[in-house]
Amino acid sequence: MLNSFVRASRPIVGVSRRSVPRLVRQSSSIHALRDRFKDPTSPFHIPPGTQGPESPDPLPEELSAAEEGRAKFIELGYDPDSFWEQPIVWGDHDAFQHVNNVRYLRFFESGRIHWMRAFGHEIGGPATADAMIKGKGVSLILKSISLDYKRPVVFPDTLLVAHKPHPGPLHSSSRVDSPEVTTRRQAKTHFHVKGAMWSYAQRRIVTECDSVVVWYDYDRLVKCDPGEKARAVIQRRMNLGKAEGSS
Repeated sequence: MLNSFVRASRPIVGVSRRSVPRLVRQSSSIHALRDRFKDPTSPFHIPPGTQGPESPDPLPEELSAAEEGRAKFIELGYDPDSFWEQPIVWGDHDAFQHVNNVRYLRFFESGRIHWMRAFGHEIGGPATADAMIKGKGVSLILKSISLDYKRPVVFPDTLLVAHKPHPGPLHSSSRVDSPEVTTRRQAKTHFHVKGAMWSYAQRRIVTECDSVVVWYDYDRLVKCDPGEKARAVIQRRMNLGKAEGSS
């Protein structure tokens, strides 16, 4: 009998004696609320087999991989006119069972040419856009490019390719939006371009690049000054995302 009394008088492990009344009150409240749901006269009553009212707070919309990638790039100041979807095919793989590193150069090239057409349309309309990608008159030519491979990509996947211009050059510790970069003036004959690829499968940036592109007169075969209008088109794109503190 004494042993039974001792066992019954032992405190609940991990719960102080002061907290026991609180637990009892919480349990009572839960039972009372449950009883109100069962009471047909209660405004909280939910008949069996039916659902309660919808939440007054709208459910957050889940973004698709494409929408998430576009939103991220816009946040980072990339030019929406440069967005280019690049499907991955099985033939992009190499013996190491991921997309071959050289393929990314082609992917960035495709996105860059797509972006050049947007420049051309803004500078002089469809005729200028066509001339720029056919090497007629004043257009752009790639001088150099460096790639930073962050994660391997495998089939199946689709990459969202994006670009944004900056005065450059970037160093290992510098960012596009850092004062050392944003305070530089745009050169008359060239500008720097930051590029990135977003994986729909991985939902993250998997590759980045930085390049230098030169304004080039294909009729005279020399680099050139494209004029105020063309530089203004590039400058407007350099300013994208600055208000939001892009990186």
